[in-house]
Amino acid sequence: MSTGNSEELEAGIESGPNYRVPALEKGLDVLECLATQGGPMTQSQLARQLERGPSEIFRTLMTLERRGYIQRELESGAYSLTLRLYEVSHTHSPYEELLRAAAPPMRELVNLVRESCHMSVINNGNLLVLAQEESAALVRMSIAIGGVFPLLHTASGRLLMAHLPADQLTETLQNISEYKTWTPAQKDALSNRLKQIKKQGYEYVYDETNSGVHDLAVLLGSETSSIRAALTITALSRNPETFVEKVLPSLRQCAQAIGRRSGIVV
Repeated sequence: MSTGNSEELEAGIESGPNYRVPALEKGLDVLECLATQGGPMTQSQLARQLERGPSEIFRTLMTLERRGYIQRELESGAYSLTLRLYEVSHTHSPYEELLRAAAPPMRELVNLVRESCHMSVINNGNLLVLAQEESAALVRMSIAIGGVFPLLHTASGRLLMAHLPADQLTETLQNISEYKTWTPAQKDALSNRLKQIKKQGYEYVYDETNSGVHDLAVLLGSETSSIRAALTITALSRNPETFVEKVLPSLRQCAQAIGRRSGIVV
């Protein structure tokens, strides 16, 4: 019976149907921990957070620092992320052309409606914000680029789920822990809502994400597009009865312009 070749054993790869590379997982754990904590952490703090011994992650930290993914502060000895991950992630992205095409129409939309807008996609069972254009208004909403939000509780997330093929929607929902705890009535309510969103072509909520905040989302792309994103205006309190009527036409025109410029909609 084979227990794996020498290269696999040397690299620390565990045998079995689901191969694991402990050294690689350790490095990813460090990067993810620094990203989620949002501030510098010492070797001891990282070890405690990851439930590992300080000496166990020493080589990992040295390697990540040497490769430029993290940096060490001279005074405190704490580690923090560099821009290396951002640089690597933006070297090639299927959304690169979409982002380039979206910038001018999004700026025009923001100038017209005097509200900020952002673009987001589904990523690992969550909503990921890819781009934002801020309004020049003194009081405005701002959504952080790279921000991650729940699909179930955002206008953008539900809009994107509403336009997923049936098999992809099922897979996406199965990967959401909260959805698994829902009652049949809650799941039926979501299904009906997604059908309504798809039929009307947009999703609108008021007071869901924050008190007094409007969220209005339309689709970038189409049912046949390989790339689909949500274009959303998040605005501070206006009259809920007239918000959609005043803003939706301009939001749709912006989405159509981005679709044409990027080639995802002919």
